[in-house]
Amino acid sequence: MEKAIVTLKKGEGRTLKSGGLWVYDNEIDKIEGDFENGGLVEVHDFDGYVMGTGFINTNSKIRIRMMSRVKGQEIDEAFITMRVRDAWEYRKKTVDTSSCRIIFGEADFLPGLVIDKFSDVLVVQSLALGIDRFKVQIVEILKNILKEDGIEIRGVYERSDAKVRLQEGMERIKGFIGEPFDTKVQIIENGVKYIVDVEDGQKTGFFLDQKYNRLAIQRICKGAKVLDCFTHTGSFALNAGIGGAASVTGVDASELGVAQATENAALNGLDKTVKFICEDVFELLPKLEEAGEKFDVIILDPPAFTKSRNSVKNAIKGYREINLRAMKLIKDGGYLATCSCSHFMTPELFTETVGQAARNVHRRLRQVEYRTQAPDHPILWAADESYYLKFYIFQVTQEK
Repeated sequence: MEKAIVTLKKGEGRTLKSGGLWVYDNEIDKIEGDFENGGLVEVHDFDGYVMGTGFINTNSKIRIRMMSRVKGQEIDEAFITMRVRDAWEYRKKTVDTSSCRIIFGEADFLPGLVIDKFSDVLVVQSLALGIDRFKVQIVEILKNILKEDGIEIRGVYERSDAKVRLQEGMERIKGFIGEPFDTKVQIIENGVKYIVDVEDGQKTGFFLDQKYNRLAIQRICKGAKVLDCFTHTGSFALNAGIGGAASVTGVDASELGVAQATENAALNGLDKTVKFICEDVFELLPKLEEAGEKFDVIILDPPAFTKSRNSVKNAIKGYREINLRAMKLIKDGGYLATCSCSHFMTPELFTETVGQAARNVHRRLRQVEYRTQAPDHPILWAADESYYLKFYIFQVTQEK
């Protein structure tokens, strides 16, 4: 069957032309030929120049997600295998692959698909209609490629339960792909053991993107009194503990998170030094200040305070508030690790917000380092949404 042809308006397709993978609904002039949502179409510039092949979905503002920029490229099994193999070979060169993100959507040129590997388990998240049709095939191809390296995958779990699927006209689903298995998986990262709950944990069960940022805090925590805010399942707190902290308090508003974090501390033999409490961080920080508490190291790893451009102003207030409160609780010469995982909170905006918080409480910041997400979450230039994690470590000093 001939593919339908989508022609862009004159002057549109800027994202595409600079290397991105998306075509928005308002960039399209006309569509010629028959197509079905989730099917492949050929994209032409206004003058007929062929720009490649992608999936179309009229339910989504992102009308087309590109699969190839090569004229006449067939999106067949050989093509998909090449994409998956490229993604795995890249991980083998750049990260510890015992647990890692093997496919990161657009940044691996497989738009809308995420696959995480936790030890011998894969977790799949499909967020776009077109790629959804290929997901079972991609999983099989990946399992075969991993087998070539002696890696046997014992189970695959799907976590396609994100809200964005609704914008694609898809249902939210979760469940096993293939045979059921025990969904509590033990992994080791930076020498720290975790139980990852791939069925009920947040997103795909564990945030792999902070892998090397967690490692970076180990060396500043030796002998320190540490406060880890928004601890989730305790990952930063446990890295502080492994790094030789004298005491660590991890805080999270989720009872499930705190229970899992406590279990992880015991797993590492850290239950004497690393403790977890279930509290709202925004309420806790002023209380600690009132009680005269001081810490050597504070870690702030909040959830994304903004998931859209419209709520950025409120997010800025949230980030400023927690950073300002944390700086007041840090001993003179102590350390602050602070991050934002929202794509809409740009690096410039985040930097400005943290700087403003420091000025408001008369603290001086000495930057130790600035980091982004781990390399298994590659940042594809021209695909802005792939750059989302900003992570700073500062020494906080008083003006004197």
